[in-house]
Amino acid sequence: MAELSAPADVDGVLITRPEPGASETAVRVAAMGLRPILAPVLAIRTLPPRLPAPEAVQAVLVSSGNALAALAAEWHDHPLIAVGNKTAERARRAGFKHVESADGDAEALVALVKRLLSPRGKPLLLPTARRQGTALAAALRAAGFSVVRRAVYEQAPATELPDAAVQALRAGAVRAALFFSAETARSFVRLVRRAGVADKIVAVEAVSIGQPASMALSPLSWRRMRVAERPNQEQMLLLVR
Repeated sequence: MAELSAPADVDGVLITRPEPGASETAVRVAAMGLRPILAPVLAIRTLPPRLPAPEAVQAVLVSSGNALAALAAEWHDHPLIAVGNKTAERARRAGFKHVESADGDAEALVALVKRLLSPRGKPLLLPTARRQGTALAAALRAAGFSVVRRAVYEQAPATELPDAAVQALRAGAVRAALFFSAETARSFVRLVRRAGVADKIVAVEAVSIGQPASMALSPLSWRRMRVAERPNQEQMLLLVR
């Protein structure tokens, strides 16, 4: 089937990531002359942290900025290694003084940890979402590191697609949708079907941060599916046309 082109006057971009990231992305999209449509399909809920004492930890590893809220000021002098530059910036704004960025994905994070830290040192703290981070922890343990993984937040799926997104899809006013995780993509597919607008996706381009998110979107018929060259927001926005 021939690829459909979005009309030149269609400027809506669905932002499906949860807050607080959604609003930050909206600012970037608006600066491109496009119309951001906030459509978070997950909500972040902080869990009561069960963390070790800071002095018992060699460094903190953060694969998502959503984990930072669980780390009180007593952690701010500890080395922190973030998966990407945006998470690293967010950590610095939160007060962390010794921050490194892997500028990539989980694989890049493991590689940076191996360069900077010693497996013979104290354990690494990996605060993450509930039911996430197990593969990352396993990769670090395979490299000889001791890892303390703690669930400090959960991602609760929305029960319905926001009305602004439903109306924009029905009106044919969406040119692209941004997906920052596979879990967000799966939730979006479910909610689009529930809202009865799955047939409108044929006019929309999906832009994903990585292959897992793109694969989760495959049940829907998109105008085009694109994956960022590197797993970060900057590369995703370069693909929005």
